[in-house]
Amino acid sequence: MNSSLTDTPTGSGASPAAGKTVLITGGTSGIGAATARLLLGRGHRVAVTGRDPGRLKAFLDEAGPADRVLGLVADASDWASTNTAVADTMERFGSLDAAVANAGGASADHFRTSGADVMDGGDPELWAPMVLANVLGPALLAKAALPHLEQSRGRLVLIGSVAGIKNSPGNLYSATKWAVVGFAENLRLHATTRGVGVTVVNPGMIDTAFWHGQAPPVAMSPDAVAEAIGFALDQPAGVDLNTVTVRPIGQPA
Repeated sequence: MNSSLTDTPTGSGASPAAGKTVLITGGTSGIGAATARLLLGRGHRVAVTGRDPGRLKAFLDEAGPADRVLGLVADASDWASTNTAVADTMERFGSLDAAVANAGGASADHFRTSGADVMDGGDPELWAPMVLANVLGPALLAKAALPHLEQSRGRLVLIGSVAGIKNSPGNLYSATKWAVVGFAENLRLHATTRGVGVTVVNPGMIDTAFWHGQAPPVAMSPDAVAEAIGFALDQPAGVDLNTVTVRPIGQPA
C-alpha cells in the first residue's frame, strides 16, 4: 500500500487550476527530479513516486509549492502500488494530464563490468529487479493511467535510452531499453485510437547517480532531458510526438 508525503491535505473535491497534472515515477533524483522541478517552475501540478521515504521527503522539502506537489512512496514494478499512486494523484488533483515512466536503472554489475561483459562477469541475482523496473514498470503505469489520460486527451512519456536503439555486446540493461522502445510503439498503436499521445525519450550519457560514481567523460545534465520531456508535453492538441533522442555533443554512439 502506498503512503503519501505532503504538507497539504488530499481531497477529491480539488478543482484543477491552470496547468497540467503530471505523475512521474522515480521522481526523487536524476531525470525524474529535474523534470518535476521544471514542470513545477512552469506552474504545473506534479506527483512523484519513490521507494525511499527519506529521499522522497528530501526532494519534497526543496521542490517548491506544497499545494502543487505530491510525494508518493511506491514501487513502480508493483501493480497495486502503481495503481494506487495513480488513484492518489487523481484524488489530490482531480485530473491526470500526463504520466512519465521514469523509474528504473541498471544493476550494479553492469557498472563493474562496463555492461558489455555482464554475461561473463555479472551476477544473475541482481538482474530481476532491473528487468522488472525497466520493462514491467512502464506497462503497469500505462495500464493504470490510460483511462484517466483518455479523459484528459493526455500523454504518456516513456524514458528509453540510446542503449535501446544501439546494440551493446552482452548488455542486458540495453535489452531492457530496447523493450521500452518497442513497447512505446506498441502502446502508441493502442493509445492513439483513444486520443492519448505516446512519446519515448531516448537519452544518451547523463551525469546522474545512475553511474554509481563512474560518470562518463562526455555527459549532459538531466535538465537537458527534462527539457525534452517538457517539449513533448507542450505539443499542441492533436499532435503526437513519438520519439525524441537527445545526446551530449561528443557522444559518437
